[in-house]
Amino acid sequence: MNHVLPKDSTQMRDWSWDQYVPFFDHLETFDLNPANISNWMKYWSDLSELVGEVGTSVYVSTTVDTTDEEAKERYHKFLEDISENVSSRNQKLKIKFLDSGLSPDDFEIPLRGIKSEVNLFSKDNLPLLTSDAKLSKEYDAIIGSQTVKWEDEEITLTQLSPIMLETNRDRREKAWKLASTRRLQDRNSINKIWKKVLRIRMSIADNSGYDDYRAWRWEYLKRFDYTPEDCLTFHESIEKVIVPLANKLLEKRKVALGLDKLKPWDLSVDIFGRDALVPFENADELEDKCHNIFNSVDLELGKHFAIMREKELLDLGNRKGKAPGGYCTEYPFQRLPFIFMNAVGTHSDVQTMIHEGGHAFHVFESADLPYSSQRDVGMEFAEVASMAMELLASPFLAEKDGGFYSDEDSARARIEHLEKVIMFWPYMAVVDAFQHWAYTNPDEALKSDNCDAEWTALWERFQMSEHIDYSGCEDIIATGWHNKLHIYHVPFYYVEYGMAQLGAIQIWGKSLKDAKKAIGDYRAALSLGGNATLPQLYEAAGARFSFDDKTLEYAANLIEEQIKDLS
Repeated sequence: MNHVLPKDSTQMRDWSWDQYVPFFDHLETFDLNPANISNWMKYWSDLSELVGEVGTSVYVSTTVDTTDEEAKERYHKFLEDISENVSSRNQKLKIKFLDSGLSPDDFEIPLRGIKSEVNLFSKDNLPLLTSDAKLSKEYDAIIGSQTVKWEDEEITLTQLSPIMLETNRDRREKAWKLASTRRLQDRNSINKIWKKVLRIRMSIADNSGYDDYRAWRWEYLKRFDYTPEDCLTFHESIEKVIVPLANKLLEKRKVALGLDKLKPWDLSVDIFGRDALVPFENADELEDKCHNIFNSVDLELGKHFAIMREKELLDLGNRKGKAPGGYCTEYPFQRLPFIFMNAVGTHSDVQTMIHEGGHAFHVFESADLPYSSQRDVGMEFAEVASMAMELLASPFLAEKDGGFYSDEDSARARIEHLEKVIMFWPYMAVVDAFQHWAYTNPDEALKSDNCDAEWTALWERFQMSEHIDYSGCEDIIATGWHNKLHIYHVPFYYVEYGMAQLGAIQIWGKSLKDAKKAIGDYRAALSLGGNATLPQLYEAAGARFSFDDKTLEYAANLIEEQIKDLS
């Protein structure tokens, strides 16, 4: 092929669409036959990776500094000028590929996805998808600008969060109310964004001929191996198996703290009155000690992390102007990950770093798969990589293993982690069930009061307990859907965490009996990328892709046993 692709994506960062066109023209005019289909697909894959890498680069720039107007402009230009055109040209190439009846070896799973993408495509949706992405940036800007005055210093709400771990109850209450008041100041602004984004998503489904956005999004997320009804069954299993266990943990917390009732600011503090764990003082220390831990889990994983450090693929510390949250993304042409987070010195930062490390290792382990579409991993398994890593790394949190804590504090951190796993499933059910409701009842969901009422009803179903007093907190509970960025950025992407947690617990259960084999199976499963069905990926990792009562009961029992052993 004489249209030689650039050697890297950096020179393409400021390209206009005209500069991309010859490469797509070349692919489109190529005569496909059995002898050249693999080379053609590799060229297309490499081009897609280069474009994707430019997209990653301009996106990362907007998150490391939300005040950088030039970065924002470059990102918008990429979305409007490049991304939309690439989608249109890729659609033609997908049709060309499918019409040829040819396929490279070991391409059955990507082929399934490409067929789905062709069915889903609508040119009318391209500007709508761009508008959707822009609105998520508006949401980020609102959240990123939420600061409060605390002890004569202006700080972000993320920086305020460590106060919730302090033993002084008055300070916790003050901090919780301060953060809540600040969040509610943006209530109308976020409601306006929600209405816009919901209307856009309704139009997207309509343009593609789907009954509702949930049906469209299901296809878009390539959820071939389970249905919306399976998710609703999962919610019911959580309500039946996990909510009673979560309630037991809340009762234990209430009794240990010597309270008649818990308040929302009592849910994170250590129940034995110990000061919050302070695992590290700065991002460099977090990086160093996590590197030690990864080496302890598996030396090859440690080598992967060394590459990330050497190539400056980590932005870990919190600072004003950074986008909220944490993520691991990929520079696909280089086959390299990038980790972004907002560390402030808490144990949850340690967990986030290890979690995102699992995602990063997925990029490294699957790097040998030749085509980008083979490495396109469904989130239901991508999150197994990260959540299993949290559990596989947990035995090495102690200082003696190069980690952060004394043996006593390490056990404490592990217990807290396992308790949070239990507490997470009901919250996940709220987030997921809310979206099932919103996108199948969009006319109702356009009214923010209805959203508040639905979120409150779900909160009562999964999160309310006789051990917690929420009186006086009704508005902040009702607007909880404002604070979950997934709802704005990546609709329906949340149940995957719950499914993956079940997979991760099963892998961890195997590791308690044979750590070496469990980690070997884990890495072997990661190396498959997305080139297998979800049941096959879970099985390769030593787990079962299931979220019924039986699987949840296994997980709940294992967690309870381990908490007893660590106590």
